[in-house]
Amino acid sequence: MPYPITSCASQLVNALRCATLLAAGLPVLLAASPAAAQSANACTIPFEEQRKLPPRDPSLPPIAPRAFELEAGKIRMNLEETGDTSMTGGVLIRSGERAVGADEAVYKSAQRALSVTGNVRYEGPQTQIGSSSADFDYGSGLINFANADFTIPKGNSRGNAGQLTIDELGQLRLKDVMYTTCPPGDPAWELRAGNISMNTQEGYGAARNVRLKFKGVPILYTPYLSFPIGNARKSGMLAPGIGSTGRSGTDINVPIYWNIAPNYDALLTPRLLTRRGMQMSTRFRYLTEHNRGQLDFEYLPNDKLTGTDRQLVTLQHKTLLDSGWRVSLDGRDASDSSYFEDLGGSLSAASTTHLDRSLRFDYAGDNWTLLGRVQDYQTIDTTIPDDLRPYQRMPQLLARGHWPDSRLGMNYKFDSELVYFNRDVGVTGWRFDATPLAELPLGNPGWFITPGVALEHTRYELNNTLPGEKKDPSRTLPISSLDAGLVFEKNISASRNWLHTIEPRILYVHVPYREQSDFPVFDTIMPDLNLVQLYRKNRFLGVDRVGDTDQVSIGITSRILQSNTGKQLVTATIGNALYLSSQGVALPGQTQSVNDSSDYIAEMGVHLFDKWNLNAGHQWSSGQSGTTQSQVRLQYRPAHNKLLNLEYRFRRDSLEQGDISWSWPLAQRWNFVGRYNYSLRDRATLERFFGLEYESCCWGLRLVTRRHISTRDGTVDSSIAFQLVLKGMTSVGDPADKLLERGILGYSPEID
Repeated sequence: MPYPITSCASQLVNALRCATLLAAGLPVLLAASPAAAQSANACTIPFEEQRKLPPRDPSLPPIAPRAFELEAGKIRMNLEETGDTSMTGGVLIRSGERAVGADEAVYKSAQRALSVTGNVRYEGPQTQIGSSSADFDYGSGLINFANADFTIPKGNSRGNAGQLTIDELGQLRLKDVMYTTCPPGDPAWELRAGNISMNTQEGYGAARNVRLKFKGVPILYTPYLSFPIGNARKSGMLAPGIGSTGRSGTDINVPIYWNIAPNYDALLTPRLLTRRGMQMSTRFRYLTEHNRGQLDFEYLPNDKLTGTDRQLVTLQHKTLLDSGWRVSLDGRDASDSSYFEDLGGSLSAASTTHLDRSLRFDYAGDNWTLLGRVQDYQTIDTTIPDDLRPYQRMPQLLARGHWPDSRLGMNYKFDSELVYFNRDVGVTGWRFDATPLAELPLGNPGWFITPGVALEHTRYELNNTLPGEKKDPSRTLPISSLDAGLVFEKNISASRNWLHTIEPRILYVHVPYREQSDFPVFDTIMPDLNLVQLYRKNRFLGVDRVGDTDQVSIGITSRILQSNTGKQLVTATIGNALYLSSQGVALPGQTQSVNDSSDYIAEMGVHLFDKWNLNAGHQWSSGQSGTTQSQVRLQYRPAHNKLLNLEYRFRRDSLEQGDISWSWPLAQRWNFVGRYNYSLRDRATLERFFGLEYESCCWGLRLVTRRHISTRDGTVDSSIAFQLVLKGMTSVGDPADKLLERGILGYSPEID
């Protein structure tokens, strides 16, 4: 039987400790890109036909931290002549969670070396190595594996090396290396290198004569490649992107990462657009104890299609001070109004009308929230007239206080604002607004009632007014409200823990009429009616107008939920507002409301079945005008890789659209994805794309063709995206997965 032996032979322990560094280095052998850290474990790579070292007898005492355990069928010690020790009949050396096994082993006392031969196997927490022989040299601290095969179960990768050497400092050297995540017998892709060296202390590695093959065809060669080990960052070139669009031609970009310092880095991306020219994009990031931020700069000199220089600058910065104050700086500037249409790459980017630029200081305490801001906008859409462009806030000061559970159980709030609005055209000036509020919340889990009173005072100091208009109009308004609700509950299925609730709510608001037609409109709009707006006390968003009203908002919500988890299976809400008196306040150009009630608002969500999800919203008038807006979305998902979305959107006098998107398997490894967005009002296709995905256990392929409206005037553009994913290595081509994620609700890129 084997004999367990413990010893303080530090030389052998050190050699085994060096072997642990191998386990730390190999999993990042060539994972130089972010995609390498997201490999999918879709296939199993056997290690020597699943042959494992035998488990340790659990009845034995644990191995001391700086000791090892040796098991051998036979041990022969030649102490009189050479001092060598030979072990045969199977040898097993353990230290902690790591073990080395072989058929035979010889310890040479004079050379202070241990040689193991015959079916050599090393197993650690992260790595497994098999070789024909291995030498442990205690004098030089070197470990040599000959003809080594390694597997990394966590990354589902494997490889081999003609020689694998580890020194006492943890530096690894490999010769004649092959690396892949594909199983034996199916080498769809493999990376080979003449030699690789990895410095685990410095956190970087280098490879020479690197060749990447896909299906036996070379797709990459480089004489030298440097890469980080583990989470360390390393300067170098990332995987290039390749795509094509109808308006800009072939699109090729080659990102270059620059690790400037531990808290600074940059990404430089030369981008060739064959119909426009060479664009350079730069992203600089920084992080200090109190500051963090990012600066992006895109520059395209002498666009061949426009004959102009084009650029975009974006800055985001935040500072956190010990005093609790926070400073935020956000700014964007584009060279021309068509920048996002030509170079943005999406309909949402092309529809950009304004770029925000702001510097803000804010503080949040126990009772007070303070904000100071200066804000400006760049108007991208030049068709917007000057008198409809947004105002600058130069500056804006906000102070908000909240004192809950104060005297007599009251809640007290105070909102105030002082802001100067500036613009080249129209009225400018100061606006001051202050609103103290007091509420008395009453109730328990089954009911609540909250009466409240507020007093809103607003005053202006204006410039550039028309003759006869006031320069200092003011307004003081009392606002009273009563908010109340009930919650009824009933268990409708004890076995399923289903709970049914009925939750009626009523809000009464009284705001007297004040003439406000001589007030400017700096930042106030009339928002769409929804369930949130239904229970707001001011129908306008902004304080340039406070709507007079004497109204009762009534709504009822019903839910079916799981009482043990809180998950909502069915929820439905309906409500509207009844006007007890006429409303006289309106924005310029809008007519005063003469209706006795608002539109009805209804929303419903059904998640009763795992395969089906239904969400619907509907708004309609009680008069003859009918439906105001409506939206219905149905999702069918019978499996994680099967998805179908159907959606309909309607807004009266504005839009009517149908949308269908899907991700559906055609065969075991093939998937069909697509989206079709159609405007029923315009009888035109807004966007359509179709794609095919192929996925094996170690590589994947995406091919997507897209046609969409890319400008505000309706110009259509076409593009093709191709992406080859080598799992555990990198992605080559255009990032098609981002397009699919944005366009298909619920889509998850399985092959990343």
